[in-house]
Amino acid sequence: MIRIRVLKPGCPPDHFPDARDALDDPNGLLAAGGDLSAARLVYAYRHGIFPWYEEDQPILWWSPDPRAVFTPGDLRISRSLRKTLKKGAFRCTFDRAFADVVDACAAPRDDDVGTWITEAMREAYVELHRQGTAHSVECWLEDELVGGLYGVAVGRLFCGESMFSRVSNASKVALCALSDWLTAWNYALIDCQMPTEHLESLGAREMSRAQFLEQLSALRDHLAAPDAWQAPTETDQPA
Repeated sequence: MIRIRVLKPGCPPDHFPDARDALDDPNGLLAAGGDLSAARLVYAYRHGIFPWYEEDQPILWWSPDPRAVFTPGDLRISRSLRKTLKKGAFRCTFDRAFADVVDACAAPRDDDVGTWITEAMREAYVELHRQGTAHSVECWLEDELVGGLYGVAVGRLFCGESMFSRVSNASKVALCALSDWLTAWNYALIDCQMPTEHLESLGAREMSRAQFLEQLSALRDHLAAPDAWQAPTETDQPA
């Protein structure tokens, strides 16, 4: 029988089981219920836990084994992507249009029947953005938002949540820009949560949950560069 902790709405933010106690099947399921308060989300990310559920489900909390991670600056850039970057047609910014990026990530896609970014999730991450914890990268073609991503900063670790493209390669260009900025700001790791073939093609590697939690513990209380995420910036051609 599957047994996970059920969190009551309004219970203290730290009422999670240890992430190491997550189920093997389904991989990483740890708890259900609770709420999406900023305090609970921050505690969860600081302990290797994230929410992921659909509209008709309770809030489900996960800590999979293994995790998919990048080291900033170590993206695998294909020949076609390198050509795209060299053309310099895209312009990337950060924290210019956070809510728009989340909305675009939540929009139906050709192979989707729905979205896990519910309205409650949207509101929760917009609030995290207001508090300076969640951030976005936007990819523009002239004045049109054509790609981007968003996630949560935890010390010197960035937890990627979702990305979107309306033009070929736009999300990859945004990821390249993120990698460059995180490298400059002294970030050590990008967490991509669940391993996928797409992430692997971009250079993501698998890391055991035990190793990830160990690194998270070492990184979460150390600030990145003082100027990280401090002022909107942009680049016409991410490296």
